[in-house]
Amino acid sequence: MNAASDRLKEARDEFVAQWGALGTQWGINRTMAQIHALLMTAPQALSTDEVMEELEVSRGNAHTNLKELVAWGLVRIVVKKGDRREYFEAEKDVWKIFITVARERKRREIDPALGVLRKCAEDSEGIDTPEGRAFCEQMRQLEEFVEFASKMADKVAAMKHGFALQMAAKLFG
Repeated sequence: MNAASDRLKEARDEFVAQWGALGTQWGINRTMAQIHALLMTAPQALSTDEVMEELEVSRGNAHTNLKELVAWGLVRIVVKKGDRREYFEAEKDVWKIFITVARERKRREIDPALGVLRKCAEDSEGIDTPEGRAFCEQMRQLEEFVEFASKMADKVAAMKHGFALQMAAKLFG
């Protein structure tokens, strides 16, 4: 390898490692985030074996996380003519990645949380004690806020990338 290739590999390895670390803070396991980062920065689709070799993970770990990334819609399966292996490529458009992650997190986290808040509010409605009324009111306020945030996220995700950036620039100056 030449100096440019070495520098690129070092930078890519650093990105993959750090993306993995960030993923754990976003509620995504480290290996899943590292595979996503690897595929996002790969110039072409990679096989499970290539992912295993690059990240030094087991076949089961690679396979499970690749299937999860496909389920999230962040990675696509690619078929190469004459080759029985599956190859994987990640979405590279940052806005599409953001929208996909936001949609999945909403489905997996926000929607269930709203369900819990609604149920707790309904179950505590009519409890005629100061604590019962305060609890019910707190649940209703949380439900209202989470619902508002969810609707705002849906609106932003529905926008075109350029328009969303313009709106953000106006809002946050």
